[in-house]
Amino acid sequence: MNTKTLLTIKTDKVIKNLAQDVASEIGVPLSTVINAFLKQFVRDREVSFSASYKPSAHLRDVIARGEKELAEGKVVFHKGSDLFLKNLKS
Repeated sequence: MNTKTLLTIKTDKVIKNLAQDVASEIGVPLSTVINAFLKQFVRDREVSFSASYKPSAHLRDVIARGEKELAEGKVVFHKGSDLFLKNLKS
């Protein structure tokens, strides 16, 4: 007995292609990724969205520049409460 069914969805072409590329990079078909998501959705009855734990190339560059400025003494940190109190006094 065939228990499979066809699911037709509309999605952005670029997103689909990028998702296929990522799935290919990790060695699974995109349908496996979608099926895993659907199983988790049914099991947990919730949808969770999260940002990637890997910073983008741009963010890595910004972090590196910030770390360099910190090491060179160009950056001074203040406690948030100090900044808040300073603004209240102004």
